[in-house]
Amino acid sequence: MSSPYLPHRPGRSRFVELRGLRCHLHEWGDASQASPARPTLVMLHGWMDVGASFQFAVDALAAIEGADRHVIAPDWRGFGLSDPGGADGYWFPDYLGDLDALVDSVAGPAAAIDLLGHSMGGNVAMVYAGVRPERIRRLVNLEGFGLPATRPAQAPKRYLQWLDELKQPMELRPYDSLQAVADRLRKTNPLLSEDRAAWLAGHWSRQADDGRWHILGDPAHKRANPVLYQKDEVLACWQRIAAPLLWVEGDRTDVSKWWGDRYPRSDFDARLAQVPQVERQVLSPAGHMLHHDQPEALAAHLARFLQA
Repeated sequence: MSSPYLPHRPGRSRFVELRGLRCHLHEWGDASQASPARPTLVMLHGWMDVGASFQFAVDALAAIEGADRHVIAPDWRGFGLSDPGGADGYWFPDYLGDLDALVDSVAGPAAAIDLLGHSMGGNVAMVYAGVRPERIRRLVNLEGFGLPATRPAQAPKRYLQWLDELKQPMELRPYDSLQAVADRLRKTNPLLSEDRAAWLAGHWSRQADDGRWHILGDPAHKRANPVLYQKDEVLACWQRIAAPLLWVEGDRTDVSKWWGDRYPRSDFDARLAQVPQVERQVLSPAGHMLHHDQPEALAAHLARFLQA
């Protein structure tokens, strides 16, 4: 196995209780470094990822502005080292509730934060920033596109799918070695370097008693959500965002590979146009995991945007 990446600004691991669950945080610096001009930066990972995923971007940001920014990246419930929710599935409102509790915990009941989210985390961040606009000073969305619009007529089929999946155990494939986990990460993202894949593999999985490496994610995440995505409700939240928004995407991301013609890019562009203040940036070469592919380029945009 290749030598793992060596962090330039190592984070530390700690746990907090959020809404009755023991949740794991990756943390760089401490709360004493936060100020109104440079508040705590909270970074939210995507589906089947972990908070440690932001290590490369944190290192690159520290190389530009120094290591005096307080940064926190939680593992969402049921991911990484955070407790699972204990239910049959995972619901979007719970992510909002967990984030709200985390913001109160790290910033107090009134102070604002800077908020960044990737993919699923970006979707949570956008809705939260519209629901509690006073809590967000700067907002960053890394490819949190949202989901295709739905129709009420889709509900019966979705409920049926959910009921059928409840009768089947969900599983995540285990791997024979840490190298196999790293190889899996690079297969999904060919732009991921070997050293970064080797480092991520140790945070993305753990060796169990059977000797195999198991992904740190609750398999229940794979179940269909019985609640249809409500585009109009989400946009009502986006329209209330008061913070400046930095939208960042990779030049190799092709949303048609995920949703075909159910969610054309023109639909997303129309949605994003409803956010009052938006700056758009494209990183190259980069795919959906742009914070792994181009952490230095991303950090350059972050440093400028967060200090503006």
